[in-house]
Amino acid sequence: MNSFPWLTILVVLPISAGSLIFFLPHRGNKVIRWYTICICILELLLMTYAFSYYFQLDDPLIQLTEDFKWINFFNFYWRLGIDGLSIGPILLTGFITTLATLAAWPVTRNSRLFHFLMLAMYSGQIGLFSSQDLLLFFIMWELELIPVYLLLSMWGGKKRLYSATKFILYTAGSSVFLLIGALGIALYSSNEPTFNFETLANQSYPVALEILFYIGFLIAFAVKSPIIPLHTWLPDTHGEAHYSTCMLLAGILLKMGAYGLVRINMELLPHAHSIFSPWLIIIGAMQIIYAASTSLGQRNLKKRIAYSSVSHMGFIIIGICSISDMGLNGAILQILSHGFIGAALFFLAGTSYDRIRLVYLDEMGGMAAPMPKIFTMFNVLSLASLALPGMSGFFAELIVFFGIITGQKYLLMLKIVITFVMAVGMILTPIYLLSMLRQMFYGYRLFNAPNSYFFDSGPRELFVSISILLPVIGIGIYPDLVLSLSVDKVEAILSNYFYR
Repeated sequence: MNSFPWLTILVVLPISAGSLIFFLPHRGNKVIRWYTICICILELLLMTYAFSYYFQLDDPLIQLTEDFKWINFFNFYWRLGIDGLSIGPILLTGFITTLATLAAWPVTRNSRLFHFLMLAMYSGQIGLFSSQDLLLFFIMWELELIPVYLLLSMWGGKKRLYSATKFILYTAGSSVFLLIGALGIALYSSNEPTFNFETLANQSYPVALEILFYIGFLIAFAVKSPIIPLHTWLPDTHGEAHYSTCMLLAGILLKMGAYGLVRINMELLPHAHSIFSPWLIIIGAMQIIYAASTSLGQRNLKKRIAYSSVSHMGFIIIGICSISDMGLNGAILQILSHGFIGAALFFLAGTSYDRIRLVYLDEMGGMAAPMPKIFTMFNVLSLASLALPGMSGFFAELIVFFGIITGQKYLLMLKIVITFVMAVGMILTPIYLLSMLRQMFYGYRLFNAPNSYFFDSGPRELFVSISILLPVIGIGIYPDLVLSLSVDKVEAILSNYFYR
């Protein structure tokens, strides 16, 4: 293997280059914006170069590994490495963060700090998805929290302090459980404490202890990828945040929880996972229905989209817990597809808010005639979100369906009930999305207002929405793009544990 430390550069570059922002001249925001976008694009190019040249698709083991002793005192290593599970979320992170910095052009207040925080989040996300060490995983998990809190409390809406405090209480309180679980697992091992994923994966625990660890990790990840009843921070946070922050939240932050479920709960604690997964499947099915019907009652546009993303995370939970090849592949595909679609919907909601300065749906109406481009993009991406065939969401949910039906683990009755509930959820999804479109774009309400301040989306906004739309349609037409990354890794995870 090559000895060049690609992943360390990918993790360290954004935050170290971002700290140079404070030395840039303060005159005008143009320099800062272009600097940030160039760093993001450079990172994305480095990422694609390293992965296309040095990553073998057919190898389920950890690749591009790096292992440096970081702190001598208690054997703390800087361990990085990627496999088929984490390469998709890393590329998604690069893509969405680049587009989110491009979406943040209207931000003028304290723009140096804003762009620095965006780059710091970039580093934390890539470090989390590529870490191979439990303590490093926890550190990156915490590094993610501080920029989001500041971005919320400084650039949010009217109730921004309330929602930022709620966010930090929920996520920091949950990450205490993550730290306790990580320390417990590391200290249980025989001779010396180890945090290495590969050695921990081969360890076996007493069942009661393993269930205890599993509950701890589950609480931490259930707050992050919201599993009901721990989801209530999400609509507040999304309702108040600036829409570029919303893109990062919906596109990447929610995916960290699902990734942690697969990476830690499935790989490290398999027996507890096979005990808990029927209950988690029931919770996931409840979550699909509950969030879809709650979304229908929201007046706030961003909160409606936030509840729709909670509903889509239910499919991911069901896919992870249907312990079968197809289910897990569908969950990974849904992670990526919802990353694109959720980010795009929040971006479009934010741009239309920039135009009309209205938040509530019942005050809007008639926006289709003055803004045809925003109308078209909103329509197409809402259809993608309700799983129209030919878009990525349809294929992901279809594979999750097949995974739960063909799985060996569950009784037929449970399968029938869960599939029925999921189908009802897929019927509820078009209801709230199409009613959202109807309330926003049709009707006549805004024609009475003077139309002088309506202008359609400019080239920058059109570029962002189209470049999110392209991978959505691409994955929908040829889903093997994403499945070929993860399929060997999924087979390795499942064959190690469940088919012995």
